[in-house]
Amino acid sequence: MASPEGPLDHRYSGEHPVRTLAYLFRADRWRLLAAFVVFTVKHSPIWLLPLVTAAIVDTVVLHLPLARLWSSAGLIMVILLINPPLHLLWVRLMYGSVRRTGTALRSALCTRMQQLSIGYHSRVSAGVLQTKVVRDVETVEQMVQQTSETGLGAATVLIGGLVIITIRTPQFLPVFFLVVPVAALLVVRLRSRLRRHNEIFRQEVEHLSSRVSEMTRLISITRAHGLERDALRRMDATLRRVLDSGQRLDLLNGRFASLTWVFLNALGVSFLTGAALIAYFEVWPITPGDVVMLSAFLTTLTNSTSTLMGLTPVITKGLESVRSIGEVLQAPELEQNAGKAEVSDVRGAVEFRNVGYVYEEGGRPAVRDFTLSVSPGETVALVGASGAGKSTVLNLIIGFIRPTSGQLLLDGTDMNTLDLRSYRHFVSVVPQESILFEGTVRENVAYGMDSADDETVRGALRDANALEFVDRLPNGLDTVVGENGARLSGGQRQRLAIARALIRNPRVLILDEATSALDTHSEALVQQALTRLVTGRTTFVVAHRLSTIRNADRIVVMRDGGIEEIGSHTELLRRGGAYTTLQSAQLA
Repeated sequence: MASPEGPLDHRYSGEHPVRTLAYLFRADRWRLLAAFVVFTVKHSPIWLLPLVTAAIVDTVVLHLPLARLWSSAGLIMVILLINPPLHLLWVRLMYGSVRRTGTALRSALCTRMQQLSIGYHSRVSAGVLQTKVVRDVETVEQMVQQTSETGLGAATVLIGGLVIITIRTPQFLPVFFLVVPVAALLVVRLRSRLRRHNEIFRQEVEHLSSRVSEMTRLISITRAHGLERDALRRMDATLRRVLDSGQRLDLLNGRFASLTWVFLNALGVSFLTGAALIAYFEVWPITPGDVVMLSAFLTTLTNSTSTLMGLTPVITKGLESVRSIGEVLQAPELEQNAGKAEVSDVRGAVEFRNVGYVYEEGGRPAVRDFTLSVSPGETVALVGASGAGKSTVLNLIIGFIRPTSGQLLLDGTDMNTLDLRSYRHFVSVVPQESILFEGTVRENVAYGMDSADDETVRGALRDANALEFVDRLPNGLDTVVGENGARLSGGQRQRLAIARALIRNPRVLILDEATSALDTHSEALVQQALTRLVTGRTTFVVAHRLSTIRNADRIVVMRDGGIEEIGSHTELLRRGGAYTTLQSAQLA
């Protein structure tokens, strides 16, 4: 699909999605060709049966040699007997190719999402990306499967039937070319009238899904205020709309199925009668078997044509999903690391030289003229009002974004020249909301550290003040914490996040409001763990509670993206400036 840092092999943007599909399946093209051959053979009884029926009828009516009967029946029986193994071979070849391509496509999307910049991820919601990985790829798979199974089946029947008619009764070919498309078009037109009603029903079901989600979110509020009847009354109204819409759709589907059945059978009877009259009066030289064959082919070919026409919505939806996937695969906002120097060691000296950063969608600088020199092992706290630029400075240090002006140096080297992925091996981040995944305590703490043994994990937990509560869990290190740590308290989750940071032994540490969401007791335990964590490491702290940064080596007060004042807690209070104002506001 693409190398981790190189360009994509295919130009999704501006390329027709059919060509994109051909590109996606290029590795399996010979398997697909073999699958088409196998399908044609296994599906041949469908279009050979009218021909065999004609031969049997002629044998009986015209008293032809019985060998003709046995050979015709024997041919069909042989093809029917080899159908099961051929069908399994078809599934293995065709569906295997579709599954492999779908897996490769999901892998490419996940790889691309890891390469895209944090700015892209801040603009595009996780739900949208999840839909592209799960639903869009599934839609593409379903389109290929349906068009290959249903579409190829209809196409082989159509081609095989027309070839037989051309050989046996060529004089009827113009009639088929006129009647079959017209009949198929009428069936499709009838079907298209259902589309709007299907769309209405789908919207009602989606509205119901939204209402159910809303009801479950509000259950605690509903129960607390005794509003169960009101909630059920709102839900009942939505359920009634879904019921009415579903019943209308069922009636329309029933009417459509009935009209289609009557129309096709009436057409078949009419054609059978016409062909019989032609044979009876010897207008054209056709046998009784030909009459039966032509009648059977009329219905078969009409259904095949309408099936092919009915695949249009499936194909349209699938091709739209191809375009949707391409939006991510060719998104230009990649983090550029190719060809840059890898970082093999970090001392922790960080220097800002007149650094500025402007977000593309903004215009006003988020950080401006930011100059600061941080020594290895120093702890620097960033404080200021919301929007002062603190988070942007952290993102610059982590390397999520690069300065739009000025220089940011790591151990004296401009970070614009460094491969930031290798640099981040020496960085740990403890965010305000600890991010845990559905897994065990051990897996969460040792995430990305496959070589960490139990003793190392327990040591990190001990230093994070977390070992005591982990040992009390039902399965200790093997206890599953639930999605996003749902089975743990906020303080427990945060201590696991600190243990994860400790086990990596980082040289640069980022603490982003690491204690702001905790109660007093949990904050005290986390603060003790953080004190151990920052020792000997270059640390950048963003804190709302000024009491948690008293011991920082330096405190940087920010305003409108710039530095307003710098100093220790004691120095800044002595000056009576912006920091003193912030302190007074919190104490008030």
